[in-house]
Amino acid sequence: MAAMVETPPPPQLIVRGPGLPGGFEELCRILEKINDDLPDGYYPEIIGGQVVVSPWSRSFYDLILDELVDQLGPHVPKGHRARAYPSLYKFADHDGAFGPDFHVAESAALRTDSIYRPGDALSLVAELTSPSTAAADRTEKVDVYGKADVPVYVLVDMLKGIVIVYSEPSDHGYRTSTQIEFGGTVHIPAPFDCKLDTTGWEG
Repeated sequence: MAAMVETPPPPQLIVRGPGLPGGFEELCRILEKINDDLPDGYYPEIIGGQVVVSPWSRSFYDLILDELVDQLGPHVPKGHRARAYPSLYKFADHDGAFGPDFHVAESAALRTDSIYRPGDALSLVAELTSPSTAAADRTEKVDVYGKADVPVYVLVDMLKGIVIVYSEPSDHGYRTSTQIEFGGTVHIPAPFDCKLDTTGWEG
């Protein structure tokens, strides 16, 4: 069965995967082909059985990403690195491949020729919502990151002006979450054990 390509209102392109003979691995192959031809400023992910191409964040989002680097960078676990641009992490057991906006992972995970990095190398991810990514950031990614044992997921909801910190991953997802409004301070749990100050994030 051929993949169906749809072009909904910008800024996304979606390739639907259910029914493909190769399943998730076939979607991975499609993603790699699409990735080779994408113009600058776009990146692909596999979300909900679909390859979704979205634009990179710009302007004010970059200021918040810089804040995440500055505040969390000094607290990363030994042997890990913090990076503030999408890199593709694969969660094969959950049929997902996500490019978190901010991520902390083992340095060894960067030593690969593949466009995919192993999801189990992550110690923290952060996503900044946009109109095109908010639904996945608030639902599927919470589920997958939690079940894939990513210790901390920081959801920066740019549309609602809140930050939700998810922690204590389990086979059923995250067991704990803490929510604050922009302008407040929230604790980032182990393996970081530090505070994240969102003063000035109100815009």
